Amino acid sequence: MSRPAPPHLSAGRRQEGVRTGRGASGTRKDSCVLGKARRRWPGAPAAALGVGLAVATAAALVPVRGEVTRATPALALVLPIVVAGLVGGRAAALASAVAATVAFNVAFIPPQWTLNVDLLEDGVALGVFLVVAVTVGTLVAREHERRQGAEDRARELARLNAELVSLEEDRRRLSEDATRAAVLARVDEERQALLRSVSHDLRTPLSTIRAVASDLLSGTAYEPATRTELLALVADEAERLDRLVANLLSLSRIEAGALAPDRQAVAVDELVGCTVRRLDRLVRGLHVELELPADLPLVDGDYTQLDQVVTNLVENASRHAPPGSTVAIGARRSGPAVEVWVDDEGAGVGPGDRERIFEPFSRAGGSAAGGSSSSGIGLAICRAIVEAHGGWIVAASSPRGGARFLFSLPARPDG
Repeated sequence: MSRPAPPHLSAGRRQEGVRTGRGASGTRKDSCVLGKARRRWPGAPAAALGVGLAVATAAALVPVRGEVTRATPALALVLPIVVAGLVGGRAAALASAVAATVAFNVAFIPPQWTLNVDLLEDGVALGVFLVVAVTVGTLVAREHERRQGAEDRARELARLNAELVSLEEDRRRLSEDATRAAVLARVDEERQALLRSVSHDLRTPLSTIRAVASDLLSGTAYEPATRTELLALVADEAERLDRLVANLLSLSRIEAGALAPDRQAVAVDELVGCTVRRLDRLVRGLHVELELPADLPLVDGDYTQLDQVVTNLVENASRHAPPGSTVAIGARRSGPAVEVWVDDEGAGVGPGDRERIFEPFSRAGGSAAGGSSSSGIGLAICRAIVEAHGGWIVAASSPRGGARFLFSLPARPDG
């Protein structure tokens, strides 16, 4: 077994490993070599053990050498060589092989107790024994080194696997922390967007209501028609506030997972007609066309929630439709569902924005743009309500040149 390299040589090898890009591998190999050195005896004590065992074996067989053949002591003297090879490596095995050969010559080859060999046959036997002893010792030491190397590699693989598991755990933990941070950042961003939208959307109608109320309370004289128009403006802004509050309440229920439809039979034509009549002042200055067949089946849904969907879509269309243009609301049967759409003649929605506009607080260009009266949550609420009913909603291009918002609702089996 080779002795450990001096410290200055070890340092040089480590530096060379770093320069050649094999520093980590070299360190693992050094650790394996040191591990084997710790498990083995040092060379001199192991060789001394082998020599001592060879001498003791020869001494134990001397009293019976006349009763056994020379093969018996030859075989027995191989055992110390094997032991030396196992505990001390190749050098100790070679030293033990030489000692066993000398012991075999002195104790069992005539003339005994001398190193002389009188017969050629005995010399050949002694040479063969030496060759066999050296070969056996070398093979045993080499096999032992190979086995220990395999054990070292197995331990190294186990250590690397443990490090890999630890690194994977760290990576997973860091990924979870990053995801949590991203979610918190998104929540904070949405909270700030909500505060900005709500503060702006509340301030606009409240300013109008306050201004009209202040004028009326100050006793300003108005013509009856003007006074009626101002009161209608207050009513419009109050309804606008009511729709905004309804959307905010729906948004809170969506985020809490509490948007559960109270299903009942709903007639789509009646729902749309009532919604348009209620929004009469909102769509003043626009032509509203209804395309509602008389044989539409009933849908299975929550009347209040579906009314909110139609209201948000009509309000969105009225916000982006040019004055004097047409807003069309229609419905048709499509297999086991009823499809409802709202068309306008505004600027439309670009293909790249048709998914994003359904996200909360999203403001896109065209017919989904957030104007001064848009909170950016109406379309998101529409999608949540429609999907809670088992349907879908999409934005597309209208045949009239503007935007079309189309949603589907399951029809009642008995509808």
